[in-house]
Amino acid sequence: MAKNKDDKTKKENGSGHHYDASSIQVLEGLEPVRKRPGMYIGTTGPDGLHHLITEIFDNSRDEAMGGYCNDIEIALLPGNRVRVVDNGRGIPVDTHKSTKVSALETIMTTLHAGGKFGGDDTGYKVSGGLHGVGASVVNALSIYMEVVVHRDGGIYVQEYKQGKRKALVKKIGKSDLHGTIVTFEPDKEIFKEGVVFDFNRVVTHMRQQAYLVKSLRISVIDVRESKLPIDTADIFYLRELGLDFPSQTFYFEGGLLSLVKFYNQTLKPVHKNIFYIEKKVEGVESVEVALQYVDDISARILPFANNIYTGEGGTHITGFKTALTRTLNSYARKGGLVKESEDNFTGDDVLEGLTAVVSVKLREIQFEGQTKSKLGSVEAQGAVATVFGEAFTAFLEENPDDAKAIIYKVVLALKARKAAKAAKDSVLRKGALEGMTLPGKLADCQSKDASESELFIVEGDSAGGTAKTGRDRKTQAILPLRGKILNIERARLDKMLGSEQIKNLVVAIGTAIGDTFNIENLRYHKIIIATDADVDGAHIRTLILTLLYRHFRQLIDGGFIYIAQPPLYKVKRGKEILYFYNDEEKAKALGKDEEVVMDEEISAEEEVVGAEGKETKGAPRQARVSIQRYKGLGEMNAEELWETTMDPARRILKQVKIEDAQDADKVFDMLMGTDVPSRKSFIQSNAKLARLDI
Repeated sequence: MAKNKDDKTKKENGSGHHYDASSIQVLEGLEPVRKRPGMYIGTTGPDGLHHLITEIFDNSRDEAMGGYCNDIEIALLPGNRVRVVDNGRGIPVDTHKSTKVSALETIMTTLHAGGKFGGDDTGYKVSGGLHGVGASVVNALSIYMEVVVHRDGGIYVQEYKQGKRKALVKKIGKSDLHGTIVTFEPDKEIFKEGVVFDFNRVVTHMRQQAYLVKSLRISVIDVRESKLPIDTADIFYLRELGLDFPSQTFYFEGGLLSLVKFYNQTLKPVHKNIFYIEKKVEGVESVEVALQYVDDISARILPFANNIYTGEGGTHITGFKTALTRTLNSYARKGGLVKESEDNFTGDDVLEGLTAVVSVKLREIQFEGQTKSKLGSVEAQGAVATVFGEAFTAFLEENPDDAKAIIYKVVLALKARKAAKAAKDSVLRKGALEGMTLPGKLADCQSKDASESELFIVEGDSAGGTAKTGRDRKTQAILPLRGKILNIERARLDKMLGSEQIKNLVVAIGTAIGDTFNIENLRYHKIIIATDADVDGAHIRTLILTLLYRHFRQLIDGGFIYIAQPPLYKVKRGKEILYFYNDEEKAKALGKDEEVVMDEEISAEEEVVGAEGKETKGAPRQARVSIQRYKGLGEMNAEELWETTMDPARRILKQVKIEDAQDADKVFDMLMGTDVPSRKSFIQSNAKLARLDI
């Protein structure tokens, strides 16, 4: 709990600035949010649902960035509710002179009303969530919201429904605490796909935020299955209840240095010292960069603007990349580490194996789009280029061993790029893009319309032959793969394209690869991975997904990649034929016939049961049930494969999505990389989640 006697931190960080209703400026109304929610949260699917938590959390985090808060708790509650608590100053509750209602109500019910817009020092110096912008959007999209404010010795509360107040702000008691408690329940009318929060997804985001704000404690707790007191209004932090529930708490004093170490924990560093700089320049409150090269071929750049993850990059990343390339080229030439006759490093060369975090904080920030995925502030580019360029030059000069290791890594990348280009050009010259024939193994579809065309990547020649027979020739193409493809996680492009199977797949997809990739040339809008439901099939599927993730990421982001779901069982009950995709489905449908006895006259993959779950001589034919367990696609005939796995009217496909690209990157590193202890630990930790075929 945060008592008023703990206000020393606030005073040291400028809390003497006036912060009350006069700090809140109103720009426009709220009504459009419910009509067009996608404009404000991107989507009404799971991404948009979780974005609601981010918007409320951002307001609390802004208090922390201003030095007014050091403890935030996010709780997932029963009944699809979320509770966010901070020990900041508490939202002002006095009357706003323009709206004639409380500042709290103004913030929660008016779009673009917040503590950032003040032109003097009454608002936030740096803000990501615009205090009241995100809050009002969340309020508009919630069937229930309650805000409790501890401020100025009192406790104040107001409830809302779908963005409108249910009553005026009411003082309900006295308090020696300070802070804000926001509880909300998303409206199912808006989030029609369902209101289900993912605890691990919330934890991942909050861990990242804890690295970005030094000395901020962030707790995430899941009390959805716990028995809470009926009334929690007088409880500030739920973790103080002492109940047994899943929880994670993060607190880091190392900031971005700690974040780089976290992402490189399963990788081998190329150099010992991690580069780090934090500096304020004119027009930008803070430029902060940390980086380290590792023995890998992938790049990991995490961009942030006012602590918001800008997944699409922006001006700060442009400035960083420009300075990185220029600095390494200059140092290598000056130190004689590359010959005068050799080419300069390109941007791709210097990014290979790089883990970097680039964070900028600006007083006046501009994003491209409401969801803030790309920074548009022009001043960030020059500021990052100048600050990082000067500091990184000094780092290289002061750490010559680290500098040589980095330059050697980049020289290898340059040589590999040239070799890969030669190999790639060879593939393209022989491929469909130059008018030559498609791979011989590919049974192409008749349609040339990519929007209706599908490519099935099938495991093995046997399944491939069956699929070719059972398919719809007009729209479905089949590419069989023989065995397990090359693990490309640590393979460069020239080695990859030396693999006949990968080369066939690249040519069949049609987009090319690397810097000549062009999604406009995609030949199929559904690329479907169809492997057996066993350990080998899962391994092959992982290898294919690794290839697609590392080199065809835009196909995943565009929603073009799918995984087929062939059935595990074929059940004959009289003349009726049923297919089941897991044991639970089969057990539920068969009911008391679930217990089976093997019949010696049936093949080892079939079981026959009577009406009472036992083999019964003389039982009526219609009462007998036979169960066939499929172990591979090749065991199905063409008709069965079409009915269960390929017919668009009946099949089940799972679309491949990357909910968190950084976590996906770490998992691929772990599963497909060289760090055996980490892979072993990951497999042991997640073994209970696996479905084994024994």
